[in-house]
Amino acid sequence: MSFTVLIPARLASTRLPNKPLADIAGVPMVVRVAQRVSGIGARQVVVAADSPLILKACQAHGVAAVLTRVDHASGSDRLAQACELLGLSDDDIVVNVQGDEPLMDPKLVSAVANLLTNTPVASISTAAHAITNAADFHNPNVVKVVCDATGLAHYFSRAPIPFPRDTPDQLPSPAPLRHIGIYGYRVHFLRQFPTLPQAPTELAESLEQLRAMWHGHRIAVHLTDHAPGPGVDTAEDLARVRHLFGA
Repeated sequence: MSFTVLIPARLASTRLPNKPLADIAGVPMVVRVAQRVSGIGARQVVVAADSPLILKACQAHGVAAVLTRVDHASGSDRLAQACELLGLSDDDIVVNVQGDEPLMDPKLVSAVANLLTNTPVASISTAAHAITNAADFHNPNVVKVVCDATGLAHYFSRAPIPFPRDTPDQLPSPAPLRHIGIYGYRVHFLRQFPTLPQAPTELAESLEQLRAMWHGHRIAVHLTDHAPGPGVDTAEDLARVRHLFGA
């Protein structure tokens, strides 16, 4: 298995300014992410930055990085440009790890890459874990996924799916699945994705992966027993992560 880890990092953030450069025990957060997923068998781990400041921070810590445009509409567009800058071929596989995930499980990254390698019918791979409480099941901020018998995604939704019609106050059985926002991509798909029109389902749910499904691309789903550590979206999240790193 050969794959590249790409870490998109955008300097602008409404809730946490300059988030990729936030200090975690003396190291910028995006560098922590890159260090976290190094040594897992990836051919390379590269930060796709939108600012020379991020590029400089990565270089200072020996982390590979490329400078992408600041005006990309989505993270997928940034990844597509990074693939071009790195000269990746259509058959290559990349795994997208967000730059605000310093607690990401490295084994999960490998599992997502391995799943896509072994699922030729899929253009994308991702991950999910069981939901065990009703609050998460009904929370629209928790994205759910339903899979078919082969482990390919049927649908992603913010709604509680599958909905237990006869027992609406209980969780369905088997347990519903919470989507984890990590993706593996075939590079030929990433090159095509920015040209695809947005899907009605994507606009309704505000879920970019539904555009891929609308246009006939399949998504393989790795089931894991454990959720990865929480990402960093707010100052409170950053304080919690700093504490875990002993800062």
